[in-house]
Amino acid sequence: MADPKGFLKVRERELPARRPVPVRIRDFNEVYEEQEIGVVERQAGRCMDCGTPFCHYGCPLGNLIPEWNSLGWKGDWRSAIERLHATNNFPDFTGRLCPAPCETACVLSINQPAVTIKNVEHTAVDHAFDEGWVTPQIPQKLTGFTVAVVGSGPAGLATAQQLTRAGHTVAVFERADAIGGLMRYGIPEFKMEKAVLDRRLDQMRAEGTRFHVGVDVGHDVTGEDLLERFDAVVLTTGSTVGRDLPAPGRQLGGIHQAVDYLTRSTKHVHGDTEVDWISAEGKDVVIIGGGDTGADCLGTAIRQGARSVTSLEIMPQPPAERTAADPWPTYPRLFRVASAHEEGGERLYAVSTAEFLGDEDGRVAQLRLSEVKFSGGRFEPVEGTERIIPAQLVLLAMGFTGVEREGLVEQLGLEVDARGRVVRDDHWTTSHPGVFVAGDAGRGQSLIVWAIAEGRSAAASVDEYLRGRTELPAPIAPTDVQYRP
Repeated sequence: MADPKGFLKVRERELPARRPVPVRIRDFNEVYEEQEIGVVERQAGRCMDCGTPFCHYGCPLGNLIPEWNSLGWKGDWRSAIERLHATNNFPDFTGRLCPAPCETACVLSINQPAVTIKNVEHTAVDHAFDEGWVTPQIPQKLTGFTVAVVGSGPAGLATAQQLTRAGHTVAVFERADAIGGLMRYGIPEFKMEKAVLDRRLDQMRAEGTRFHVGVDVGHDVTGEDLLERFDAVVLTTGSTVGRDLPAPGRQLGGIHQAVDYLTRSTKHVHGDTEVDWISAEGKDVVIIGGGDTGADCLGTAIRQGARSVTSLEIMPQPPAERTAADPWPTYPRLFRVASAHEEGGERLYAVSTAEFLGDEDGRVAQLRLSEVKFSGGRFEPVEGTERIIPAQLVLLAMGFTGVEREGLVEQLGLEVDARGRVVRDDHWTTSHPGVFVAGDAGRGQSLIVWAIAEGRSAAASVDEYLRGRTELPAPIAPTDVQYRP
């Protein structure tokens, strides 16, 4: 177990320092500085090794958090990464991108700052890569079965790695020009450098997973083609239809979906000279939506040299501390400050966009907004609060409404529910035999940790479908409750 008095002796929560704002906004490198491993070991020792570890309640992967905290505290990082990899294929991704619902469920967080679980995880996997402990797990023999995975986000990669290690021949199809889904282009470099993704893909290639990029399944290859060529098909295409804002003036130029903006920016950062990238330089930028994607847009616009950045959120400003409406150990809705929020910009709450106003060239120039209040089950404008703010670039970061129905979904005749999710049964199977779905395509917009958990669980069902049995872990069921940070 960890230090039985660790949380009494070390009460302070220590996280890696962020690089100074004036320095980090000049580049797209990750914002955090490296932390001494001795500090991380001391922080890992704060884990109480609870008899009932509620951090497990917060983590759908079933991560053995007290175990690898204890091993990290003892300095046995090789054993720590083995315990971590036992439940999580990609702690290098979750350690950077997950909002850590495990920490808000930490028992210590009832009356002290929570254990730095996410940072211990991050340190364990990075140290393991540095030491050469992360190696390919090549199956001893092949089963002769073939599986197509459509989509290469975290759900698709987790599905593919599990099935490859089980001995199946797995091909991953990605319509973009590189593997990774939103992790490749939708996540800015300052949150996760793509070298972190690439080193994991190298491991998967060595294990035998085959990747095909630039293939738009449903157009370049039909659903029927996949069913003829493969014994099973897994859809992990994500929830990619962005929520729009049909306000007057929406047709004006300069209004973009946030992910489109982030994708083009990331390609430009990586030297793609052909991409028609969207620059915020010298512009007043308005971001509609106050979540993680909005924060990513904020940090990107600041690095591009925006004149001003304003983030709009229709909900009221969340409280700074947990309230009775969000009791422990649930994930609370709190006012959070991401690294991008430290770098500049203004955040406005309880406001709604009434109209986009254009210039003589047909491009957005201003935005009319008003304060709102929730009444009668809907948001109503507050009389007398309308105002106009400058906006030469508007980014819609309001989430997603489901899967794309044209192409593969239509070709296979898959059932889609009212929320735009592909319908599946308790075995992750769609309405078409032999076709499975995992991740946001079946769950709806969610967290990376849920995507990996779904991928692992769906892989177990696919393995059982092909062989009649499985030894692969299935941490969650399709009907499990979804967290909504």
